[in-house]
Amino acid sequence: MTEPRIAPTADVDPSAQLGAGSTVWHLAQIREKAVLGEDCVLGRGAYVGPGVRIGDRVKLQNYALVYEPAVLEDGVFVGPAAVLTNDVYPRSTDVDGTLKRDGDWPAEGVIVRQGASIGARAVIVAGRTVGRHALIAAGAVVTRDVPDFALVAGVPARRVGWVGRAGVTLHEQAPGRWRCPDTGELYAESDGHLSGPL
Repeated sequence: MTEPRIAPTADVDPSAQLGAGSTVWHLAQIREKAVLGEDCVLGRGAYVGPGVRIGDRVKLQNYALVYEPAVLEDGVFVGPAAVLTNDVYPRSTDVDGTLKRDGDWPAEGVIVRQGASIGARAVIVAGRTVGRHALIAAGAVVTRDVPDFALVAGVPARRVGWVGRAGVTLHEQAPGRWRCPDTGELYAESDGHLSGPL
């Protein structure tokens, strides 16, 4: 098993766990008790908050920010400068003017399911779940949960199509039946959700 590779300028807390074969590039920061799976890549300036849990083969591109207590499952992609937030009602101070500190608000983590991709500069609002193999367009602002295989775009993000496991937009073959042009896999749509491959 290959030991993790950590750039000299990266900041990795000693209590963080890094899986075999993972690479942490320049100026990336992994906070205390974060868990990073095997064969992951953290780009320049990426940030992983305390206790964040990241699966295997995850890529965080340059300056992606993942705040606690987020969970990213296997095969997730987070594009450059994307942000996974953790505070629904952010404030610097309490109503009496006291500076807020960790634990002064209920941190709500984002969950990103297996194989999903988040485009560059997208923002995922605290407490939202991004479904399996979903694709979030660059610059989108996700304010509600995203179904499996959904392609969402805009501010606020809305579903504009479906994607398959390959990340390619699916083509409708018949009502409620979708095909991936790359793999030929078939999917079924029912009540605003997609299942498959069949």
